[in-house]
Amino acid sequence: MEYKTIIVRIEEGIATLTLNRPEVLNALNDQVFNELADAASEMAADPTVRVVIITGGEKVFAAGADISQMATATAVEVMTSDKPSHRAFHLIETMPKPVIAAIAGYALGGGCELTLVADIRIAAENAQFGLPEIKLGILPGAGGTQRLPRLIGPGRAKELIFGGDFIKAEEALRIGLVNKVVPTNQLFEEAKKMAKRLCDRGAVALRLAKSAVNEGLRMDLEAGLQYEDKCFNLLFATEDQKEGMRAFLEKRPAKFQGR
Repeated sequence: MEYKTIIVRIEEGIATLTLNRPEVLNALNDQVFNELADAASEMAADPTVRVVIITGGEKVFAAGADISQMATATAVEVMTSDKPSHRAFHLIETMPKPVIAAIAGYALGGGCELTLVADIRIAAENAQFGLPEIKLGILPGAGGTQRLPRLIGPGRAKELIFGGDFIKAEEALRIGLVNKVVPTNQLFEEAKKMAKRLCDRGAVALRLAKSAVNEGLRMDLEAGLQYEDKCFNLLFATEDQKEGMRAFLEKRPAKFQGR
């Protein structure tokens, strides 16, 4: 598939989706969201893809939504619009493969919300995060008010959402918004290193582990434990489970086939 606002590369089981609107700091508009959704569907269905990395390049991740697209909209227009951001974020978040966000520079507004649908976030030292929508008289409308509190807790999330201010990478790490901060020139190397490590894991186990975490967060503890148990039991029907345990007993690296 041909894309105009993102670049898709697949190499050694790792798909890299790079936002490509440098002239507007990778601002997110409907076309970007639609292409992200199409790419997420494509990567989810591609058996050669084991891990997905989403990035905006070395200078900026995404400096928010394209405000010019929203400035004159009416409430009825917004309410009845398709909201392609919701579809794109849902497809990325529920993709049956690990998704790593590699974040340099600004990740603001919708850009910050895009990082929240990744499973793991690696930030460059120059990264800055923020949800400045409150300063425009609106609120984060692509999942920010729901995913951020689940990630860092409601108190810290409200401070960021209510204030609309930016935080630097080290503060994002301290509050649990990102998993790791690395020197800017090592961002992609670190993201690929983590992706390669995940490529060596059992694909079916990763898929069910991701589902157990994501679905469990939507349930009470007892229901979540029951769902986890079902996922655990299902894995004993896979060849990967047999190979993994046999390799452990034989003291050798496992060779998972994703079956």
